[in-house]
Amino acid sequence: MANPLEDPLYYLQNFRQVLQWLGQRYADLLDPDETQFIQQFDSLPQASQALLVRMVMRKGVHFRAGKLNYLEIGCTHAAAQPLLQLGWVNDQQPLAFEELFALLQKGEILNAFKPWIDQPKANKVEWLAGLVAQFPESRSFAQWCPALPDTLYSLTVMDLCDRLRLMFFGNLYQDWSEFVLADLGIYTYEKVEICAESRGLRSRDDVQGFLFLHGCQQAFEAGEPIEDIRTRITALNTDNPWLERRRAKLLFLLGQHCERLAELALAAQIYRTCAYPGARARLIRVLERQEDYAQAMALASAAQQTPESAAEQQHLLRVLPRLRRKLGEPALPRLKPREVTRLDLALPQALESVEASVQAHLNEPDAPVHYVENGLINSLFGLLCWDAIFAPLPGSFFHPFQRGPADLHSEDFHQRRADLFAACFAQLQDQRYKATIRQRYQEKWGIQSPFVFWNLLNEELLEQALACFPAAHLRHWFERLLLDIRANRAGMPDLIQFWPAQNTYRMIEVKGPGDRLQDNQLRWLEFCAEHQMPVTVCYVRWAEPSV
Repeated sequence: MANPLEDPLYYLQNFRQVLQWLGQRYADLLDPDETQFIQQFDSLPQASQALLVRMVMRKGVHFRAGKLNYLEIGCTHAAAQPLLQLGWVNDQQPLAFEELFALLQKGEILNAFKPWIDQPKANKVEWLAGLVAQFPESRSFAQWCPALPDTLYSLTVMDLCDRLRLMFFGNLYQDWSEFVLADLGIYTYEKVEICAESRGLRSRDDVQGFLFLHGCQQAFEAGEPIEDIRTRITALNTDNPWLERRRAKLLFLLGQHCERLAELALAAQIYRTCAYPGARARLIRVLERQEDYAQAMALASAAQQTPESAAEQQHLLRVLPRLRRKLGEPALPRLKPREVTRLDLALPQALESVEASVQAHLNEPDAPVHYVENGLINSLFGLLCWDAIFAPLPGSFFHPFQRGPADLHSEDFHQRRADLFAACFAQLQDQRYKATIRQRYQEKWGIQSPFVFWNLLNEELLEQALACFPAAHLRHWFERLLLDIRANRAGMPDLIQFWPAQNTYRMIEVKGPGDRLQDNQLRWLEFCAEHQMPVTVCYVRWAEPSV
């Protein structure tokens, strides 16, 4: 099979593919400028198309012609002329001095601005503050550096191209390099049949809403006043559940930021209107810090009736007794956590991790120990339930470079696929699951998945797991994963030890000196103990070196 990258215009073919995809699936969402761009791009000479795409796929919007040398394009200035005529590229773009400074090498700066530089032998960065103060105005590149034999081309359509990228990927964190990584085989994606009506952004309002929230996120990261950002976020009106989740997550981040700054009143306001998981628990925490114990107790008591997750339930078990004490109420009997087997080891301190030290110490030929952490159980789930996870439901897959469904963390992810997951779990009743997992391992090896850890999973580990894990335990783990995918696919024990001859196993959570169990780890340990799964917490101390 020919390597797509052997075509020197591979990047142009990829860009054309995106424009064709958008024209077929998003024509009703495109604004007049975007529609015109797609039409005019198609009529450009190939060299001009290629030059534009080269610039779009590079970082920034300002490019010196001397650094735009591509054999497949030929003369950069000739290729740029049609782009200049359309206004997609500007060769007279005004530049602030900071922008110019980033484009010039040290020697070029020294030659152009030597009379204004006090310390010629200082490094380039040290010159900037003094020069900026002396040159506050903006000028074109040619005006700044008339003696420099070079031309600056500035993209004027980058925002438009970013909107097209957003519509194609449904996000702004994926970029044009996805095509190259896929062409090189570095990333392989499951081929999901994408129906014509399945797309991440369903209306022009959705596009504008996403960009609006992205702007709010950038304003937050730039340190703009939180109250101003919150007001802008809450003003957004959308019926898109996906955008609502993005808005809720951003509000949650604002609330956490206010907590860190001890702006508790504003944090409480934010959490009251935030639907993101964990916001109610944070509000209880804030109310307690404000010494509003009665309101905190009322909210915690209501949450106890219908906890949103195991994490919130765990939080309430801690906070309710404390609130009762502060309100002078009698303490209620506390449930003792289930006993978990403990193993204490004194090991010689090594350069490797504490988990690797325990693994080496416990490993035996007939009882191998593997460092798996969250990888093994997630992988078995991902292989058994591959078809359910990658089911082509509307709104789940809308471009060819998705690692998993877009609604993976939605509240209705499991509900929408309930019959599919039930069919997968039914295989655990009659041993069919082993053949399915083996088959998926062979057929899907290396394909991106939100659950399968290919760098961890090998045939030896897979076979030992299938031989030693009871199907009932797999079902318990998988059902717990589906209850809260975001929270429950982390916190699993570090090590697995198998006894293949006896078809048994034990999980081992490792804690080094001074380390303690995290909340999600405690929840997994409690879950395993509840279902009589063999789990051990290994506490390590470093042995004194022998003299």
